[in-house]
Amino acid sequence: MQETRFDWKRTIRLNIVVLKILGLWPPGDEICGCTFYTLYEILNLLFLQIVVIVFQTVNLFLNIDDLKVVTGTIFVLLMEMLAPTKCYTIIKNTRILKQLMATINDDLFQPRNSQQLTLVQPNINAWRKTVATFWFFTLGWLLFLILYPIFDKTANESPLPFLAWYPYSIKASPLYELSYFHQIISVSTMSMVHINIDSLIAALNMYIGAQFDILCDNLRNFYDSGTDSPTDAEEKLKNCISHHKKILKFAEYTNEFYNWLIFQEFFVGGISIGLSMFQMTVVVPFSNEFHSFMSYSTAVSVQVFMYCWFGNEIELKSSKLPYAIFESDWTSLPPKIKKELIIFFIRVQQPLKMSAFGLFYLSLETFVKILRTSWSYFALLRQINSPKNN
Repeated sequence: MQETRFDWKRTIRLNIVVLKILGLWPPGDEICGCTFYTLYEILNLLFLQIVVIVFQTVNLFLNIDDLKVVTGTIFVLLMEMLAPTKCYTIIKNTRILKQLMATINDDLFQPRNSQQLTLVQPNINAWRKTVATFWFFTLGWLLFLILYPIFDKTANESPLPFLAWYPYSIKASPLYELSYFHQIISVSTMSMVHINIDSLIAALNMYIGAQFDILCDNLRNFYDSGTDSPTDAEEKLKNCISHHKKILKFAEYTNEFYNWLIFQEFFVGGISIGLSMFQMTVVVPFSNEFHSFMSYSTAVSVQVFMYCWFGNEIELKSSKLPYAIFESDWTSLPPKIKKELIIFFIRVQQPLKMSAFGLFYLSLETFVKILRTSWSYFALLRQINSPKNN
């Protein structure tokens, strides 16, 4: 065992800090209750998310016959509607999340030597690079969104970042400036909700994949006929079996937490990518608005990819367990231990698959299907908007 414990939570400390600022992570071991923090949480959710969604939804229904307004609003509106859902899921499952954070630092989940630390590091690096890419394109979209109404000469028809209905005239000052500021703060808040909750979920999946790497290494080396006694081997095998059970329990709680979110994310993500690609074809090429749509579609693609990639890694890594058992020095073990090893070998034949209610598995194959669906939406809108149909 390593003298210094490996802190898995250190990887996501920035996410936790941002979630605290957003009102989604009560301090310490607390959960949401009758506190000032809960009041802050509710006000944040109501005034920085719900209000702007309502104003945009009203505008959408008032212009339901205008294809340009509908396609220019709904792809962002759907993703905005997903933000309060994610907030509610975090609030509802705060106890489960904090328990998962405690579990991940359990003794069984600790890397036991420098070799296992080396096995773990590529998982963490892949997560960091993917999350950094997600941050980059999301912040790029926000930047173009803020600058578009200010610098683009074609923005006179839409003086605000988003088309929205207001119960007052936005042309008068300071109502215009206040509405502009409110939209920017709201969309920035919802973007932070998406980035940090999605990154947290991806980290949970990354942890599971890393644990399978550690377990495979433990199984390969649980017995050395030159140095270990059969009693030592039996004890190490029992630890490996306990480790496997704990990983499965951790994965079960994780999957239970994000089941509904994944289902919504895949549905909304497919539509948003297709509609934002269509918007790129109807605006001035290489304008601020064009770059905004390009950044948005790329950010959503990375968002969906993040779920699918780390879910796919879990399946691949868990499928290596039988091979790890076979690669161990099992031939010289006593019959009793061999029998236990065979039972465990049979138990791990089926790889672990993360899913959304068992309907969509988190895999690269699912990611490709979502992109194909997005392309279908794009092609349909292009056909409807073609000159022959106007």
